Amino acid sequence: MSRPAVRTLHEPSVPPTADTILDSAALVLYFPAPNTVTGEEVLELHVHGGSATIKAVLAAIPRCTTSATGRIHYAEPGEFTRRAFFHNRLDVTQIEALGDSLAAETEQQRRLSVRGTSGALARQYEAWRHQLLQARGELEALIDFSEDQHFDETPTSLTSSVAMQVQALAAQIETFRANAMRGELRRNGLSISLLGAPNVGKSSLLNRIVGREAAIVSTEAGTTRDVIEIGVDIDGWYCRLADMAGIRRTLAKDRIEELAGSREIAPVGLVEHEGIQRAKERAAESDVVILMCSVEPDLDGQAFHLRVDADVLEAAAKINRRTGNVVAVVNKLDRVDDASTRMSKEWAPALMASVAHLSRKSIFGVSCKANVGPSEARADARGIQTLLAGLVEKFQEMTDPLLPTASGDQAVVPTDRSMWEASLGATERQRLLLDECLAHLQTFSTITRASSDQLGHSNDDLDVVVAAESLRAAASSLGKITGKGEAGDVEAVLGVVFEK
Repeated sequence: MSRPAVRTLHEPSVPPTADTILDSAALVLYFPAPNTVTGEEVLELHVHGGSATIKAVLAAIPRCTTSATGRIHYAEPGEFTRRAFFHNRLDVTQIEALGDSLAAETEQQRRLSVRGTSGALARQYEAWRHQLLQARGELEALIDFSEDQHFDETPTSLTSSVAMQVQALAAQIETFRANAMRGELRRNGLSISLLGAPNVGKSSLLNRIVGREAAIVSTEAGTTRDVIEIGVDIDGWYCRLADMAGIRRTLAKDRIEELAGSREIAPVGLVEHEGIQRAKERAAESDVVILMCSVEPDLDGQAFHLRVDADVLEAAAKINRRTGNVVAVVNKLDRVDDASTRMSKEWAPALMASVAHLSRKSIFGVSCKANVGPSEARADARGIQTLLAGLVEKFQEMTDPLLPTASGDQAVVPTDRSMWEASLGATERQRLLLDECLAHLQTFSTITRASSDQLGHSNDDLDVVVAAESLRAAASSLGKITGKGEAGDVEAVLGVVFEK
């Protein structure tokens, strides 16, 4: 950067006078190429005053056209970034990370975007692409020279080492792809559903977490009919918290015992029935499900028990067997004095016995009672902060990067962990192209495996041409990620990326 200078800006194409001054003390910064953000010369004007001064300067710039500068125009969307790409100042993965950085609203989103700005992703993709091109070259040597040269081994035997390399590479790409999906949870946010019977405190818990009365709280069953979704930042994690209809049996003549007595509640109508169905569907699609239950008095009002609806337990158990991401919350602990003891010895074991794979560390006790004093809030007497800390631990567990494992007969030795940390920053576009790459590698493996299975019958069954083409297509998919593919592919990729 050249030395900053203070200059007077005048209207162009007319002799400078006091009436042509746009800004009497503008700060002018000149950045010579190629060490700029775009790789081209950059001139920055820092002007004083309000919007009128800025408008006057912007209006004057297009009139500064000369034979040397050519036509001056406003930058099109993504034009500076496009110029940076063509001058090798940024690669496509860094550009996508830049977009994520601009859109980041939480700490985890910011950290994720930073991972992609280092260029580590592009370097890894390029390393894999070169490995595939090298493997393809070995196969094409068979095509070009097998008829002119004498090979002591069959094509199948000669390609066995290539097949092992591709197998190990596919395992690494598969792990990269899995981590990209984990990273999407950090980027797009985690979906959390509150699953429970009516009046267990789902809406109250939602209000405590978001810090405002976002949902209606009532003792009347069926108050919440549709899904209420609130976006909230939980210790740097963006979460979409959904309060849903309470799940209860839908027979019109049911009598449900609750609170201190027994009374007939209103039958489930069509609207509430639809809400219950939506609640079950939403819970099944969520990243994390909070199973809500509550401490309720017995009929005589002298003792308290844990109220857990059988339909809720069944839905939670089914989800936890599939995902392992169910967290149980026992509400209204303020009703009993020995809540901690009963939680450890009675309620937590009962929940773990009813919900498969539910661990003790995933069970929390809270009180969503509204009137909490400042001292109680600081001491977390109601358990809300403990619950949030447990959720954050669950989020971390769900999004920690995976490491490659053994593949077939060949063990994959994990490389630097930082590479797998960086893989969390891979975007959905990159993940879809990794899927495409893996599909081509699977085709290659199918061809070589089929030939190996028939090795005892024919040593020349391997279709080297098709195998080499599979590797070329896989390498091309990786090239599309970094913008190193064929010209037409690159333009298509840039069109998708820069328009954002």
